[in-house]
Amino acid sequence: MAKETFDRSKPHLNIGTIGHVDHGKTTLTAAITTVLANAGLSELRSFDSIDNAPEEKERG
Repeated sequence: MAKETFDRSKPHLNIGTIGHVDHGKTTLTAAITTVLANAGLSELRSFDSIDNAPEEKERG
């Protein structure tokens, strides 16, 4: 059975962040999202939706 071809017409970029606790990973991600949203290239997201790991939510 043939699989459906994936449409790659929407440009995208996956970005990962690695760092120690409380070194600004979420702040950086929120800043990037804000800049992209202001340019009309993304939707603005809250910190809660960015930082969704249970241990991060526990720390605040």
